[in-house]
Amino acid sequence: MRRSKKTWLAIAAATLPITDVAYSQAFPQKPIQFVVPYAAGGAGDIFARTVAQKLSSAFGHQVVVVNRPGANGIIGMEQVAKAPPDGYTIVMGNSAPMVLNPSLYAKLPYDPVKDFAPITQGTLYPYIVIVHPSIPAKSIPELVKLAKSRPGQLQYGSSGNGGANHLAGEMFKRAAQIDIVHVPFKGSAPALADTIAGQISMMFDTIVTTVPQLKAGKVRALAVTGEKRAPQTPDVPTIAEAGYAGYKVTSWQAILAPAGTPRPIVERLYQESAKALKLPDVIERLATQGGNEIVASTPEEFARVIREEIASYGKIIKAANIRID
Repeated sequence: MRRSKKTWLAIAAATLPITDVAYSQAFPQKPIQFVVPYAAGGAGDIFARTVAQKLSSAFGHQVVVVNRPGANGIIGMEQVAKAPPDGYTIVMGNSAPMVLNPSLYAKLPYDPVKDFAPITQGTLYPYIVIVHPSIPAKSIPELVKLAKSRPGQLQYGSSGNGGANHLAGEMFKRAAQIDIVHVPFKGSAPALADTIAGQISMMFDTIVTTVPQLKAGKVRALAVTGEKRAPQTPDVPTIAEAGYAGYKVTSWQAILAPAGTPRPIVERLYQESAKALKLPDVIERLATQGGNEIVASTPEEFARVIREEIASYGKIIKAANIRID
């Protein structure tokens, strides 16, 4: 019996979802490599190892974390961009290599939009504005007033040129129309040490590393850079609350696969990652280690974040004339 083209199309449409489900359920059949483009022990590494442990249990195959540090995340990201798009290589991507590097480097060996399949934005975290106790400012308005009375005399430290906390400072300078001097360090730890010592006036730091210094009275917190107050510092207002509506700087940790990874595999990775991120012990560990808010967005939601932040941060980087190479 011959069947019409419409009949065959109807059969194909009816069986395609079943095929996709079977395809995703069959994945994985071997260990998965989870690349972290940073050294072991950092926040991104902790995020990856925490999620990898849960994924290993869910899949029945090991998800092995492999550190590929170097070049502001470029080395590890390039490796994954060029890996086979079969779901067996994924990467811990974050703000720097995904949305900052495209504007900081004249040429990258990967395209953050075209070369990756977003799986989920796992976490989100703000920075906190801290000053040395000798700085006579107890709020953002007082800091702005002080900076305007002493143009070019206050300094803010960062983890290095082009880092998210560097951009947080540049965005604050533009929003408040003040002249404060950027002092780049080789990492946030030495910048915090010099802030505590009073060698520099202030910095935009991660909350988890700052809270112990706040409790010890070694620094003073003025504001956080997110859209809402941080649970670790509920009495500290946002910069937007302090009078600069629209100001927001946050960083994140996420999971991506090479572009071209089959949609059923992307969906399976997303579903299991989202489940892992919502487990109480995972939430507790990530909050303790990095002050992170769990997001667990869909691939589509995460793709939109990437595109929007490349554009918004690109404008800031261009206006501030920040280049690495």
